Amino acid sequence: MPDFTLYGSRGSTNTDRVRLTLAEGGFTDYELVLLNLQKGEQKSRAICKYLATKYSFPLLPPNSDVEAAALFDQAQCVETLYFAEPAGRIAFEKFAKRFMGLPPDDAVVSDALRSVEMFFDVAERLLHHKDYMAGNDFTLVDIYYIPLIQRLFACGYGDIIVSREAVSAWWDRCVNRPAIQRMLAADKEAAVATSR
Repeated sequence: MPDFTLYGSRGSTNTDRVRLTLAEGGFTDYELVLLNLQKGEQKSRAICKYLATKYSFPLLPPNSDVEAAALFDQAQCVETLYFAEPAGRIAFEKFAKRFMGLPPDDAVVSDALRSVEMFFDVAERLLHHKDYMAGNDFTLVDIYYIPLIQRLFACGYGDIIVSREAVSAWWDRCVNRPAIQRMLAADKEAAVATSR
């Protein structure tokens, strides 16, 4: 019997955030119960933080390091406000709408792309002085980016990442972590099996 049950949906960026957190924490013994997430919003960042805290995953700064905790909180807010919102609009318009049989709204995509590009212009400068978004350690904040950046690549906008030297290096550090690699490989296998 699995250690616990995760309710989510394959291909959901919210579910993927939680799965990435579990992978980094070394949890592989869980059951994924598939849900229709169109009926409600999943609070994946809160779930990730809960799991990291409850199971002591090394993905949060120690409580004793007030400066690192403040930088983490700042980086978490920046991801939510300045990246996830416009990247989510791109993912919806170019990815989700395709499965719904609807055309993308090119004006929405164009506006969102400008915001994401401006965000990564700033991130490029910051990542010349640190390895990860919240400092020099890989944290939940870095995990939060992975699903939507994967979606940007799937939508043909990977150049936003790879064209910026420091951002590209950060992305490589994130996705080449062993736990992340294992989860991404499992997702590819599941996608191939489903398409047969």
